Amino acid sequence: MTSLSITVMTLNLHEGEQPSESPNSWERRRDICVSVITSYSPTILCTQQGLRWQLDYLQQCLPGYEQFGISRKGSEDNTDEYCTIFYEKEKVELTEGGTFWLSESPSVPGSVSWGATAPCIATWAISFEPPGFSFQIVNTNLDEDSPRARRRSALLTWQHIASLPPNLPVIYCGGFNTQKESMTGRFLLGRSREHGVVGDMRDAWPNARVRKNVSLIHTYHGFKDGLMRWQDQRDGFGDTLPRTAMEGEKRVRCTAPLYLSILPFPMAAATQDLHIDWILFRGRPLVPALCEVINDNIDGVYPSSHFPIFAEFLLPRSVRLVETP
Repeated sequence: MTSLSITVMTLNLHEGEQPSESPNSWERRRDICVSVITSYSPTILCTQQGLRWQLDYLQQCLPGYEQFGISRKGSEDNTDEYCTIFYEKEKVELTEGGTFWLSESPSVPGSVSWGATAPCIATWAISFEPPGFSFQIVNTNLDEDSPRARRRSALLTWQHIASLPPNLPVIYCGGFNTQKESMTGRFLLGRSREHGVVGDMRDAWPNARVRKNVSLIHTYHGFKDGLMRWQDQRDGFGDTLPRTAMEGEKRVRCTAPLYLSILPFPMAAATQDLHIDWILFRGRPLVPALCEVINDNIDGVYPSSHFPIFAEFLLPRSVRLVETP
């Protein structure tokens, strides 16, 4: 019997308020954006930095999905960015959901702390995929500028996850705006402490049985003319993304060979990706079978300044699809 699975995509929509004549305007990107989503058909789609009218356009083009989420300024606002969770309504039932602010006042809409430059949120939803498999999805976009804000935001979100029943699987994804070897990443992945505690998340990328486009070590490309690859990387790790070195070659949906090269720079860089968009997970029932950096484009137009990340998680054998009478 074929194993059932959950597929997840994280997609930063990038700012939509660009002049229509810009080569990277939403009007030019929206078709490839929809094409990528429909091509991969994720069970769960987590978007970041989406504005209301961008999300409305996606909803119009994706009738098989429902969406959940509010603006980072609160439920009464429809002008600012959202961290939205789209889910296939024929496969997933949303049973509960909410939003909290990544600040010292997590229930106060628009609140900002720890040197963050703008409000940041985490949108969560508990979903039920018949028969009898519940899981929580957490979608976030951390502050771009403040390492302290990212660390404290990660701690706050992990505390939310840790408060859940231990047998409830969790998928935690979005834009973390830092690399996994940063203090933020090391905390979440259980390699360092933050305020005396250690995270226990796992990363779908290195744990997946199959990885695609491993040579694309950056998920942020910034609409540059080239894409960063293993052979081009010479930078070390920090808590910020080096956004200036983006040299490489341009591809149209190229799946790179699954190998790692021995490179003349620090061992961490040879064994770790430099992704700032992650799909993390927690819970033994989730087995990452596939993880892919998606670099689809149409005539050099990409859906975003970030490459989407796609992952497939196998479900336990005890989970079976119920056929409709």
